[in-house]
Amino acid sequence: MPTTILIIDDEESARINIGGFLRNRGFEVIGAGKLSEARQHMQNNTADIILLDVQLSDGYGPNLLEETSTLPVRPPIILITAFGDVDMAVEAMKNGAHDFLQKPIQFTQLEKSIRRAQEIVSMRQELAHLRAEQRQNLGPMICVNAAMHKLLDLAQRASNVSAPVLITGETGTGKEVMANAIRQMGPRQNKPFIAINCAAIQSTVLESELFGYEAGAFTGAEKRKHGLMEVADNGILFLDEISSMPVDMQPKLLRAIEEQTFRRVGGTTELKVDVQIIAASNRDLKTMVAENKFRSDLYYRLKVVDLHIPPLRERKDDIPDLVGFFIRQNNSRMGKNVSSVSARALHALVEHSWPGNVRELRNVIERAMLFCDDEEIDLNHLPQELHDLPQ
Repeated sequence: MPTTILIIDDEESARINIGGFLRNRGFEVIGAGKLSEARQHMQNNTADIILLDVQLSDGYGPNLLEETSTLPVRPPIILITAFGDVDMAVEAMKNGAHDFLQKPIQFTQLEKSIRRAQEIVSMRQELAHLRAEQRQNLGPMICVNAAMHKLLDLAQRASNVSAPVLITGETGTGKEVMANAIRQMGPRQNKPFIAINCAAIQSTVLESELFGYEAGAFTGAEKRKHGLMEVADNGILFLDEISSMPVDMQPKLLRAIEEQTFRRVGGTTELKVDVQIIAASNRDLKTMVAENKFRSDLYYRLKVVDLHIPPLRERKDDIPDLVGFFIRQNNSRMGKNVSSVSARALHALVEHSWPGNVRELRNVIERAMLFCDDEEIDLNHLPQELHDLPQ
């Protein structure tokens, strides 16, 4: 599906010339001569990218930046003007403008700017495609355990503010699921949710992944790259395995959290964002602080809301409901019709120690359903180590 570009310019000749060029490049083009027309198009979500003239007959173009800041997803806005006002351009970029071009428009420069904006649009479309799957992942937060109920109540409160959240717990307890639950329960539910595993990215490239970089910032940086902090604007940035973040990177993250601003690698412009940070760790960060392996100022900034997810062995009363959820999930995915678990199989599931926590339980149920040709999971469908538990 082609990208749709809304050109907001009160000069009809400009709309015709720019529109003709963009159509020849394969874009869909909509024209608006006034801000009032543009607002109608934006209410109908018809534009992926916006070209916005600064001086319009019915208002000041950059005001649209503030008006659109509350949209669930704001299209990248490229300002165009006949006046070379550098201060205004810098202010507009701080307020969320994607780029700033001066008239007469150089079509080569225009196309480069639009292609960069397209990257953001494409990433947002991929995120929208993943949202259904992310909603499915909320199931493991189903609980009857009293401690988990208190935890979810605290998560609900955290979802209604922009304060940082620190989620801790053993591997497999559902830290990313909890982060998703916070997103789904709060006002950012339809905004971007960007997850990054700090342990999976080389320390030398983590800064450019988070903050992006400008063309020429280092060897191989041929064009500007938008960092995940920028892509997550108005949404949530989930930093998994935050304990693996290099110490020299931590003060840069701290500043970005406190100021809600950052600079791309090789850049000089401060970019302002509205991002809620949720961090997770399966290691004891307090001990790491004492050992000078993690900055204390970042640790205390992250744990404004502190959520510790207990291991599954401490919330065994949740196991029956979790089993039911995973059965329903796999029935849909596998085309099965499993409806129950035998008493001895359920006993084995409840008595198991679950060193891999909820993730291990999910995998065990998936395996059981692969071998189950009936409507009930029995003990023989479970792994051998669960057979040997006392009955």
